[in-house]
Amino acid sequence: MATSDILNALSSSGLGTGQGIDVASTVNQLIANLRGPEQVWQTQQQILQGQSSALTQLNTEVTALSNAVDTLNDPAGALSARAVSSSQPAIATATASNSTPVGSHTIVVNNLASSSSYYSDAVASSTTVLPAGAFTIQVGSQPATTITIDDTNNTLDGLAAAITNANIGVTASVVNDSTGARLAIVSNTSGAASDLTVNNAGSSLSFTKGATGTDASLTVDGVPISSPGNTIANTVAGLTLNLVGAAPGTQVQIAVSPDTTKVTQAVKDFVTAYNTIIQDLSSQFTFNPSTGTAGALASDAGARMAQTDLLSAVTYAGTGNSFNTLAQLGVSMNNDGTLTVDDAKLSSAVNSDFAGVQNFFHPATGTGFAASLKAQLDPLTDPTQGAFSIELKGMSDGQKSFQDQIDNYEVYIATQKILLTQQYTQVDLALRQLPLLQQQISSELSVTTNSNSNSNK
Repeated sequence: MATSDILNALSSSGLGTGQGIDVASTVNQLIANLRGPEQVWQTQQQILQGQSSALTQLNTEVTALSNAVDTLNDPAGALSARAVSSSQPAIATATASNSTPVGSHTIVVNNLASSSSYYSDAVASSTTVLPAGAFTIQVGSQPATTITIDDTNNTLDGLAAAITNANIGVTASVVNDSTGARLAIVSNTSGAASDLTVNNAGSSLSFTKGATGTDASLTVDGVPISSPGNTIANTVAGLTLNLVGAAPGTQVQIAVSPDTTKVTQAVKDFVTAYNTIIQDLSSQFTFNPSTGTAGALASDAGARMAQTDLLSAVTYAGTGNSFNTLAQLGVSMNNDGTLTVDDAKLSSAVNSDFAGVQNFFHPATGTGFAASLKAQLDPLTDPTQGAFSIELKGMSDGQKSFQDQIDNYEVYIATQKILLTQQYTQVDLALRQLPLLQQQISSELSVTTNSNSNSNK
């Protein structure tokens, strides 16, 4: 091709106009073409992130189920919880630990424990200045404490604060009425052993005993008992009595029974936790026609294993008990694998044969339903060696590996961008100089043409 033809071609293509090229746009397009591998890694990373999120949720749900099963498997849990009732709650109530034997006890409250107190004669007000002096306070058989009235506390307000802050087992306060203000001193502990004695050792105040500290007097199943307080623990193993009022001669029946409400709730909590994870697992394996996909864990072996194990676990059948299956307790399986509780049937089982319910979930010997299901959950929920923990770690490692590749590739991309920018900047410069080169070449061609014409004449 002749030189003039080349110049004409450059001109017609627009490259010879001196406009150059858009270096940034050209380089960015070339860099975008280089990002193919990185986009594949990012897609794989997103897939792992979705799977990890779904598996973390699944692990949380399995842990919740395991905790619900623990409640049914714990000898000190809901299956041994106690409910306590009182025939006269205005006289006495009670609470019981799980170790309290089931039974009924007769309580007679002769008198309540009381706290000792003293009060002073009235003065004009709580801020009336008192003359210097002293008095003593003695709690039971403890050494007496001298309270000195001086310019740091010479009002009833000042004395009340000083006595309370002395931490000698009493609380002082100011009581106001139509006669003026009085200093009241009350023992912090009820009972005869904490009875107070206040002696005036030379002050303008005189004191009167308001109440004598007395012990509570009662009988439990005919056995006489005295107590410095109105809360009395372990007169019967695990039973704590709360005396509310005195009623000599009135028998109060305190009944201790299995807490059927807690057991029923524990069973319902188990069913709720079980249904949550079963529904989640089902959603992972269900194909969604609108999105054309299944859940993030559709191909996950651990999730599939968990579903199989859980569906199998609730078909547990014991032997030799009043209740050997969940269905006999009123807990039945639906077609989708979830469980439904028949409240009436469960309540009837718990109230009519509590021991049978206990034996189904946690027998005194052998393995019950709760321990059987727990054994299948433990390999999934172990925080270090559990199937989910190991799989989550693998997913985390995979995401990190992809991120490392992306980071390394970004270094390569940055290098390529610098090189391409340098190359295309040179091309741009060359293109911008083309018009001048064209002029030079055209001028030289013109000279050559004229020279040839003159030589041919």
